[in-house]
Amino acid sequence: MIIVKNSTDMKNPAARRRGRPPAFDRETVLSAARETFWAHGYEGASIADLTAAMGITPQSLYAAFNSKADLYRAALEQYRTLGSDTFSSLGEPIDTVSAFERILRGSAAIFSAPEHPKGCMISTAVLNCASENDVIADHVAAMRRRSLDAFTARIERGIREGDIKAGTNPRALARFLGAIIQGMSVQARDGASLEELLDIAVLAIAEVARHRA
Repeated sequence: MIIVKNSTDMKNPAARRRGRPPAFDRETVLSAARETFWAHGYEGASIADLTAAMGITPQSLYAAFNSKADLYRAALEQYRTLGSDTFSSLGEPIDTVSAFERILRGSAAIFSAPEHPKGCMISTAVLNCASENDVIADHVAAMRRRSLDAFTARIERGIREGDIKAGTNPRALARFLGAIIQGMSVQARDGASLEELLDIAVLAIAEVARHRA
Protein backbone atom coordinates (compact mmCIF):
# COMPACT_ATOMS: atom_id res chain seq x y z
CA MET A 1 0.00 0.00 0.00
CA ILE A 2 1.35 3.45 -0.92
CA ILE A 3 0.62 6.19 1.57
CA VAL A 4 0.44 9.68 0.10
CA LYS A 5 1.16 12.47 2.57
CA ASN A 6 -1.50 15.12 2.24
CA SER A 7 0.46 18.28 3.08
CA THR A 8 0.68 21.83 1.87
CA ASP A 9 4.19 21.20 0.58
CA MET A 10 3.08 18.26 -1.51
CA LYS A 11 0.18 20.22 -2.96
CA ASN A 12 2.40 23.21 -3.71
CA PRO A 13 5.96 22.24 -4.74
CA ALA A 14 6.84 25.91 -5.17
CA ALA A 15 6.23 26.48 -1.48
CA ARG A 16 8.59 23.63 -0.65
CA ARG A 17 11.33 25.08 -2.87
CA ARG A 18 11.17 28.54 -1.34
CA GLY A 19 13.08 27.46 1.75
CA ARG A 20 16.13 26.31 -0.22
CA PRO A 21 17.32 28.62 -2.99
CA PRO A 22 19.32 26.89 -5.73
CA ALA A 23 23.05 26.64 -5.11
CA PHE A 24 25.43 28.93 -6.99
CA ASP A 25 29.08 29.88 -6.92
CA ARG A 26 29.35 32.96 -4.70
CA GLU A 27 32.40 34.47 -6.41
CA THR A 28 30.86 34.07 -9.86
CA VAL A 29 27.61 35.81 -9.00
CA LEU A 30 29.52 38.43 -7.02
CA SER A 31 31.62 39.13 -10.10
CA ALA A 32 28.44 39.73 -12.10
CA ALA A 33 27.16 42.08 -9.40
CA ARG A 34 30.51 43.89 -9.38
CA GLU A 35 30.32 44.52 -13.11
CA THR A 36 26.74 45.83 -12.77
CA PHE A 37 27.60 48.19 -9.94
CA TRP A 38 30.75 49.26 -11.78
CA ALA A 39 28.75 50.15 -14.89
CA HIS A 40 25.71 51.76 -13.26
CA GLY A 41 26.81 52.85 -9.79
CA TYR A 42 25.21 51.92 -6.49
CA GLU A 43 21.97 53.81 -6.95
CA GLY A 44 21.77 53.15 -10.68
CA ALA A 45 21.91 49.36 -10.29
CA SER A 46 18.47 48.06 -9.33
CA ILE A 47 17.75 44.72 -7.72
CA ALA A 48 16.23 43.64 -11.05
CA ASP A 49 19.46 44.61 -12.85
CA LEU A 50 21.57 42.77 -10.31
CA THR A 51 19.56 39.55 -10.22
CA ALA A 52 19.37 39.47 -14.03
CA ALA A 53 23.16 39.80 -14.28
CA MET A 54 23.79 37.34 -11.44
CA GLY A 55 21.29 34.80 -12.75
CA ILE A 56 19.62 34.37 -9.35
CA THR A 57 16.34 35.37 -7.72
CA PRO A 58 15.95 38.31 -5.35
CA GLN A 59 15.33 35.76 -2.59
CA SER A 60 18.68 34.11 -3.29
CA LEU A 61 20.42 37.48 -3.39
CA TYR A 62 19.11 38.45 0.04
CA ALA A 63 19.77 34.99 1.46
CA ALA A 64 23.40 35.10 0.35
CA PHE A 65 24.27 38.78 0.81
CA ASN A 66 21.63 40.12 3.26
CA SER A 67 21.03 43.40 1.44
CA LYS A 68 21.92 45.44 -1.62
CA ALA A 69 24.29 47.49 0.55
CA ASP A 70 26.13 44.40 1.80
CA LEU A 71 26.31 43.06 -1.75
CA TYR A 72 27.88 46.34 -2.86
CA ARG A 73 30.45 46.20 -0.07
CA ALA A 74 31.36 42.64 -1.06
CA ALA A 75 31.62 43.70 -4.72
CA LEU A 76 33.95 46.56 -3.77
CA GLU A 77 36.22 44.17 -1.88
CA GLN A 78 36.32 41.83 -4.87
CA TYR A 79 37.08 44.81 -7.12
CA ARG A 80 40.10 45.69 -4.99
CA THR A 81 41.68 42.33 -5.86
CA LEU A 82 41.76 43.34 -9.54
CA GLY A 83 44.42 45.93 -8.79
CA SER A 84 46.19 44.07 -6.01
CA ASP A 85 49.29 43.39 -8.13
CA THR A 86 49.53 47.06 -9.07
CA PHE A 87 49.10 48.41 -5.56
CA SER A 88 51.36 45.77 -4.02
CA SER A 89 54.21 47.98 -5.25
CA LEU A 90 53.62 50.19 -2.19
CA GLY A 91 55.12 47.51 0.02
CA GLU A 92 57.85 46.24 -2.27
CA PRO A 93 61.57 47.04 -1.89
CA ILE A 94 61.68 49.47 -4.80
CA ASP A 95 62.16 53.23 -4.89
CA THR A 96 59.20 55.56 -4.44
CA VAL A 97 59.08 56.86 -8.01
CA SER A 98 59.03 53.31 -9.38
CA ALA A 99 56.26 52.33 -6.95
CA PHE A 100 53.99 55.14 -8.09
CA GLU A 101 54.92 54.64 -11.73
CA ARG A 102 53.61 51.09 -11.46
CA ILE A 103 50.40 52.31 -9.78
CA LEU A 104 49.74 55.02 -12.35
CA ARG A 105 50.46 52.83 -15.37
CA GLY A 106 48.52 49.94 -13.87
CA SER A 107 45.55 52.21 -13.15
CA ALA A 108 45.57 53.42 -16.75
CA ALA A 109 45.45 49.81 -17.94
CA ILE A 110 42.65 48.77 -15.57
CA PHE A 111 40.54 51.88 -16.21
CA SER A 112 40.64 51.44 -20.00
CA ALA A 113 40.54 47.63 -20.30
CA PRO A 114 37.89 46.48 -22.80
CA GLU A 115 36.72 43.46 -20.80
CA HIS A 116 34.94 45.42 -18.08
CA PRO A 117 33.34 48.84 -17.47
CA LYS A 118 35.62 51.85 -17.82
CA GLY A 119 37.08 53.88 -14.99
CA CYS A 120 37.53 53.01 -11.33
CA MET A 121 34.75 51.50 -9.23
CA ILE A 122 36.07 53.24 -6.09
CA SER A 123 37.72 56.53 -7.12
CA THR A 124 34.54 58.22 -8.29
CA ALA A 125 31.88 56.04 -6.68
CA VAL A 126 28.85 57.45 -4.80
CA LEU A 127 30.06 61.05 -4.84
CA ASN A 128 26.46 62.26 -4.78
CA CYS A 129 23.59 60.19 -3.45
CA ALA A 130 20.24 60.24 -1.73
CA SER A 131 20.44 60.77 2.03
CA GLU A 132 19.34 57.21 2.75
CA ASN A 133 22.52 56.00 1.07
CA ASP A 134 24.89 58.16 3.11
CA VAL A 135 26.23 55.08 4.91
CA ILE A 136 27.35 53.60 1.59
CA ALA A 137 28.86 56.92 0.50
CA ASP A 138 30.78 57.10 3.79
CA HIS A 139 32.02 53.53 3.28
CA VAL A 140 33.45 54.31 -0.15
CA ALA A 141 34.91 57.61 1.05
CA ALA A 142 36.67 55.70 3.84
CA MET A 143 38.18 53.36 1.23
CA ARG A 144 39.52 56.38 -0.64
CA ARG A 145 40.95 57.82 2.57
CA ARG A 146 42.75 54.53 3.27
CA SER A 147 44.33 54.70 -0.18
CA LEU A 148 45.41 58.27 0.51
CA ASP A 149 46.90 57.17 3.83
CA ALA A 150 48.79 54.37 2.06
CA PHE A 151 50.17 56.83 -0.53
CA THR A 152 51.23 59.21 2.25
CA ALA A 153 52.95 56.42 4.18
CA ARG A 154 54.84 55.33 1.05
CA ILE A 155 56.13 58.86 0.43
CA GLU A 156 57.14 59.17 4.08
CA ARG A 157 59.01 55.91 3.72
CA GLY A 158 60.77 57.32 0.65
CA ILE A 159 61.91 60.31 2.72
CA ARG A 160 63.20 58.02 5.49
CA GLU A 161 65.02 55.80 3.00
CA GLY A 162 66.55 58.77 1.22
CA ASP A 163 65.06 58.51 -2.27
CA ILE A 164 62.62 61.42 -1.76
CA LYS A 165 63.69 64.93 -0.73
CA ALA A 166 63.37 65.67 2.97
CA GLY A 167 61.39 68.86 2.32
CA THR A 168 58.62 67.07 0.41
CA ASN A 169 55.07 67.41 1.77
CA PRO A 170 53.95 63.76 1.83
CA ARG A 171 50.23 64.46 2.26
CA ALA A 172 50.11 67.06 -0.47
CA LEU A 173 51.93 64.79 -2.93
CA ALA A 174 49.67 61.89 -1.97
CA ARG A 175 46.58 64.05 -2.57
CA PHE A 176 47.99 65.10 -5.94
CA LEU A 177 48.39 61.46 -6.94
CA GLY A 178 44.91 60.63 -5.67
CA ALA A 179 43.45 63.49 -7.69
CA ILE A 180 45.29 62.30 -10.81
CA ILE A 181 43.93 58.77 -10.40
CA GLN A 182 40.38 60.08 -9.85
CA GLY A 183 40.75 62.27 -12.93
CA MET A 184 41.99 59.34 -14.99
CA SER A 185 38.90 57.40 -13.90
CA VAL A 186 36.60 60.17 -15.12
CA GLN A 187 38.55 60.50 -18.38
CA ALA A 188 38.28 56.76 -18.95
CA ARG A 189 34.51 56.85 -18.39
CA ASP A 190 34.36 59.63 -20.97
CA GLY A 191 36.19 57.49 -23.52
CA ALA A 192 39.90 58.19 -23.05
CA SER A 193 42.08 55.43 -24.49
CA LEU A 194 44.90 53.59 -22.74
CA GLU A 195 47.43 55.70 -24.64
CA GLU A 196 45.74 58.93 -23.54
CA LEU A 197 45.62 57.79 -19.91
CA LEU A 198 49.28 56.81 -20.06
CA ASP A 199 50.10 60.33 -21.27
CA ILE A 200 48.53 61.63 -18.05
CA ALA A 201 50.42 59.03 -16.03
CA VAL A 202 53.75 60.12 -17.55
CA LEU A 203 53.19 63.71 -16.43
CA ALA A 204 52.24 62.60 -12.92
CA ILE A 205 55.31 60.35 -12.72
CA ALA A 206 57.46 63.30 -13.73
CA GLU A 207 56.01 65.32 -10.84
CA VAL A 208 56.86 62.55 -8.36
CA ALA A 209 60.35 62.29 -9.87
CA ARG A 210 60.82 66.03 -9.30
CA HIS A 211 60.89 65.22 -5.58
CA ARG A 212 63.57 62.56 -5.98
CA ALA A 213 66.52 63.08 -3.65
